[in-house]
Amino acid sequence: MKNTHSPSKNEIPALPEKQIQWFRRQLQTWSIANFRDFPWRRTTDPYAIFIAELLLQKTDATTAEKIYETFLAQYFSPEAIATTNIEEIAQQLAPLGLHFRAKRLHQAAQIILEKYGGKIPATETELLELPGVGKYTARSICTNAFKQPLAVLDTNIARIIERFFGIKGNRVKSRCKVLWGIAEIIAPKTNVDIWNLTLIDFGSASCTASRPRCQNCPLEEQCSYSKINYSDS
Repeated sequence: MKNTHSPSKNEIPALPEKQIQWFRRQLQTWSIANFRDFPWRRTTDPYAIFIAELLLQKTDATTAEKIYETFLAQYFSPEAIATTNIEEIAQQLAPLGLHFRAKRLHQAAQIILEKYGGKIPATETELLELPGVGKYTARSICTNAFKQPLAVLDTNIARIIERFFGIKGNRVKSRCKVLWGIAEIIAPKTNVDIWNLTLIDFGSASCTASRPRCQNCPLEEQCSYSKINYSDS
C-alpha cells in the first residue's frame, strides 16, 4: 500500500467527522442486504455466544457453523464442559483445528464454574482472565451478549480501516493501539454489536485480503486504497 499515513506508536490521526459519518452510512446501507445469518447471531445468551466466539477463533464462520449447534447441545453449560474429559472435547472440536482450543475451553469453563457460579462474566476485564480469551473475544462477548458499546478489531476490520483511511498499522494488527483507537472512533454510539458484525461481514465479502471487489464497493468513492490502485492503472 502506497501513500499511506504511518503513525507513530501511539499516535491516532485525526479523521474528518464528515468522512466518518459517510463511512458509517455506506456500510450500514450495505448491511441491509448483506448481513449474514448465523445461529449465534440469533441469540443474546452469554454462554451460547461465549462458545461461538471460541469456536470462531482462527476459523471461518461457515466451518464453525457446522458443529456449533451440535456442540452447544452436547455441552449445554460451563459445568458440562468442566466435568468432561478434555480428549472428548478435543474430538468434537477436531474439524476446527487448533488442538489447544479444547484445553483452553475446558480451563475457562472450570474458572467460570468456580469463580462465577457457572455464569459468563459480563465485563471485559473479567473475561480477559479466562484462558483463550483476548481483547477481541472479550469485547465481542460484551457487545453481542450484554449489549455493551465496545468496538472490536480483527484482521478484517483492520484491513478496512487501513485501506479506506490510508493508514498503515503495526504488523500485528490485534495489538496495534492506533487501529484499535480508530475502531473506537468510527463506531456509532448505538447498536455497536450490529456495527461490529457489519464490518466483519464487509471484510469477508467485499474488502477481502486478495482481489477486493473495489469496483462494486460502496466505499470506492472515498477509499484511499481504491484511489491509489486506479491511479496506478
